[in-house]
Amino acid sequence: MNRFEGPGERPAKIRYLDGDFQIIMPGNHVVCAVTGDIIPVEELKYWSVARQEAYVDVHASIAAEQRAGLLPTK
Repeated sequence: MNRFEGPGERPAKIRYLDGDFQIIMPGNHVVCAVTGDIIPVEELKYWSVARQEAYVDVHASIAAEQRAGLLPTK
């Protein structure tokens, strides 16, 4: 990619940090680790620093925490 090209229609590589994230490789989306849904980078709000995963919404985030054994399941 030359410096004038935009991120294009490809997944971004992101390092998830506490309260922020760092784009390692430009792209326009990431994929939810629970649902497989596409999440536009500008709409990314939920992720796990420990597992370095993105989630489409709070429900997917809770499901991932339950799957990891960090929250009780119903």
